[in-house]
Amino acid sequence: MSTVPAEVLPTAARPAGTGRTQDAAAPLAPAARLLPSLAAVYRAQLSRARVARIPLLFVATFQSVGIMVLMRGVVDGGSEARAVVAGSSVLVVAFVALNLLAQYFGQLRAGGGLDHYATLPVPPAAVVLGAAGAYASFTVPGTVVTAVTGSVLFGLPLGHLWILGAVVPLAGAALAGLGAALGLLAPRQELATLLGQLGMSAALLLGVLPAERLPGPIGWARDLLPSTYGVEALARTFAPHPDWVAVARDLAVCGVVGVLSLAVATWAYRRAAVR
Repeated sequence: MSTVPAEVLPTAARPAGTGRTQDAAAPLAPAARLLPSLAAVYRAQLSRARVARIPLLFVATFQSVGIMVLMRGVVDGGSEARAVVAGSSVLVVAFVALNLLAQYFGQLRAGGGLDHYATLPVPPAAVVLGAAGAYASFTVPGTVVTAVTGSVLFGLPLGHLWILGAVVPLAGAALAGLGAALGLLAPRQELATLLGQLGMSAALLLGVLPAERLPGPIGWARDLLPSTYGVEALARTFAPHPDWVAVARDLAVCGVVGVLSLAVATWAYRRAAVR
């Protein structure tokens, strides 16, 4: 049986991978677009959170309701009662969107999960925004239950609780971006967990306690906390005649902080994924 060198065969008859020159490599598939990728990550994270985080959501809601019950013996009503109810409601968002998301991204980085996402044609912003949106959405039931319970407990009006439809996503975006950034920038998983716990504790102490009872330097720290403006916006709606201009201003500040924190989290994700 005779053989013929591959060099003398016609180009169409040459086996793949032989010869001195090979065809140009086929182009890679284009990267997935942001919105479809964001929707896919959001659904996956929401499904995961629904299974694994329901007990923790119950703990967050029970914790916030317990704080309001304790404060009921100290606060009679007025602006202090409004601050307690608003701070306890946003605390549910802080527990899930800041604390748990910091732990999740810290664990994802330590366990090599970022390598998996890095191999997918998914924009980094879709990973961060999808996870942040899922964790923020997961807080809605607990926040509503806490706000309704606190309003009944302190005798506050229920007519303006629709504002939670703006407070939860805006405060959730700000806190989720902060939590994701802490988890991605922390050099160790244990440190990410610690930072998430400290952030939630700051939201507890600076958000639930009435602002007029805080010392000056601590009040300045309260102004730097992203959730403060969500607390202020919700607290204003409990007044007999809400100042809607001030409410819109607080929500706008919360939204700007959310955009900035999510941008920092996206940058932190790119930085962690290439290491």
